[in-house]
Amino acid sequence: MSFSELVRLLQSHGFRLVREKGSVRYYGKDGWPHLVRVDYHGSRQVPTGTLHAILKAAGIDRP
Repeated sequence: MSFSELVRLLQSHGFRLVREKGSVRYYGKDGWPHLVRVDYHGSRQVPTGTLHAILKAAGIDRP
């Protein structure tokens, strides 16, 4: 999965961009207590461990 696909997945679950500094983006949604950090790198593939950590932080089961 690429970083662009990951962002679309987060957005489809109601997350929106809250804060951005350089390539680091933070996503949040109403009712979710934590921000989800994504070090955005466009079309590059997300490393497997990083992908699982981001999805776990967002409370999303693997698609």
